[in-house]
Amino acid sequence: MRAIVCESWRDFDALELKDIAPPAMRPRGVRIRVEGAGVSFATQLVVAGKYQRRPPLPFVPGTEVVGTVIEAASDAEAPPPGTRVFAVLDWGGYAEEAVADDIHVVPIPDGLPLEPAVAFPISYPTAGSALLWRARVAPGEWVLVQGAAGGVGLAGVEIAKAMGARVVARAGAAKHEVLRARGADVVLDSALPFRDAVVAATGGGVACVLDTIGGPSFDESLRCLADGGTLVVIGFAGGGIPTVAANLLLLKNIAVAGVNWGTYVGWSPGDRRALHAPRARALWVQLMAWWQAGALRPEVHATFPLAQFREAMAEVRERRSAGRVILAP
Repeated sequence: MRAIVCESWRDFDALELKDIAPPAMRPRGVRIRVEGAGVSFATQLVVAGKYQRRPPLPFVPGTEVVGTVIEAASDAEAPPPGTRVFAVLDWGGYAEEAVADDIHVVPIPDGLPLEPAVAFPISYPTAGSALLWRARVAPGEWVLVQGAAGGVGLAGVEIAKAMGARVVARAGAAKHEVLRARGADVVLDSALPFRDAVVAATGGGVACVLDTIGGPSFDESLRCLADGGTLVVIGFAGGGIPTVAANLLLLKNIAVAGVNWGTYVGWSPGDRRALHAPRARALWVQLMAWWQAGALRPEVHATFPLAQFREAMAEVRERRSAGRVILAP
């Protein structure tokens, strides 16, 4: 099969497209014909050896795929061959075939398109676990979404609206129409200061900040929280890992929490994927119900063939994308 291969820790653009053997079947495995794989900012860190876990070299990157079931191990609880599914992988997605754990393979409901579902293995549950499990956002409350046009940010806008919350979305000016179309109540330009605008629009501050970027905006985001609010740390696409002044948490009665979706799918030390599987699958069920009801509309920015993997990552790296960028084997 054709696949993108990482043979040593390197820059993403130095990866190679090669012909290799398909992955071997394993206990409780499900083989998928990959028809789309998500391109994410974090993949650059993985192939450079700078992520919190390192796959064994050589490996095929890619952790989120959509496609069709080909076969399953005899002990797998899997949908039958021919079923359209999305899946989370440890790695192996940038290829024509991949093998996933059966607990992380989810059928795509009839009537829904295949390609946009690439946002559901990671982007939507990351935002969903932040809003539902960490911040516990209630209907009518305000949520500020940083990096709102990215994969997780756009999912956060939609999920917050599906929960009955009101949303302030912050992103570059070129992406504002996408955010308005997804229901954002207030849209702000990420090139401008935002604290005063957020406080004025919300009448005093937000119950939750969904922070996908970190960096210099972190402190200003904290000051946007209303009494009892929570800032949920999701990532650091802004380039810097901020620190928290604990006295501010005390004085404002606010909290900072983190959410790492990788913990729930077995990427963290200790690999507790089996323990977390029921909770993860319940979240996927809720997300599928919202999608079927029209509350979620996953956005595909662009699709590239495997051979154009460098161009695909450039869309993400240069922040030109609104929604997900996909490689299509």
